[in-house]
Amino acid sequence: MARILIADDEQGIREIVKKYGEYEGFTVLEAKNGEETLQICREESPDVVILDIMMPKTDGFKVLSEIRRFSSCPVIMLSARGEEYDRLHGFELGADDYVVKPFSPRELIMRVKVAVSRSVKESSKPENRLLEAGHEHYRVKGFVVDYTSRKLYVDGSEKDLTFKEYELLVYLIANKNIALTRDQILSAIWGYDYYGEERTLDTHVKMLRSCMGPYRDMITTLRGVGYRFDEEKA
Repeated sequence: MARILIADDEQGIREIVKKYGEYEGFTVLEAKNGEETLQICREESPDVVILDIMMPKTDGFKVLSEIRRFSSCPVIMLSARGEEYDRLHGFELGADDYVVKPFSPRELIMRVKVAVSRSVKESSKPENRLLEAGHEHYRVKGFVVDYTSRKLYVDGSEKDLTFKEYELLVYLIANKNIALTRDQILSAIWGYDYYGEERTLDTHVKMLRSCMGPYRDMITTLRGVGYRFDEEKA
C-alpha cells in the first residue's frame, strides 16, 4: 500500500490524519517541521506528501520548492488561510491539491487516494517508467530529461544526444524563458575563449531540435539575438 507523509507542526493534526490513513490501509509517516519533511522525502520517498504551509524552521512553500528539485510525488498543501494568493503560489511551485483548515480528515484521505491513483497512472506511461527512483529530472508532457543518467526521452523513446547537444539542452532549460545571446551560449557551452564560428551553435540547435521531435518548438529562435527555451510551446 502507498505511503503518505503528513508534515505539520500540530501533533493533533498528525495523529488524526495517521488514524484515518492507517484505517484506509496507508503507511503513514510524520514530520513536525520543514527540515524533517525534506529528510524523510529524500530517505523514504513517500507516495504522497500532505504539507502544512505554516511550519517552523522552513515553511511549506520553501519545502515544496525543494521537494520539486528531486521528486514529482503528489503534494497536498494544508493551510489555515484560504487566500487566493496562497493557493496560486502553491500551484505555481508544483502543488497538486490544496486543503484549508479546518478540514474533514475523511475528505483529505479521499484526496490522497485520488492523488495516488493519478500518480500510478502517470508512472505507467512509457516515458515515466524509464525514470529510475530518485533520479533528478525535468519533464514537460512526454519530454523528459533525466539529469542523473544524462538521457533524453521523447514520448517514451530514448534519444541519442552528443555531449555538446546534451549540455546545450540542459543550459537552455536552466535558463528557460530567458533570451540568451549567441555569445552567452557559446561562452557557457564551448568556453569563454571559444573563437569558432557562430554557425556551430546554430548547427547544434538544429540537431537538438531534430532529436526533440514534436517538442522542437520549445527552442525559439530570436532573430539577431540568439535563442530562448519556451516550455509552454510543448
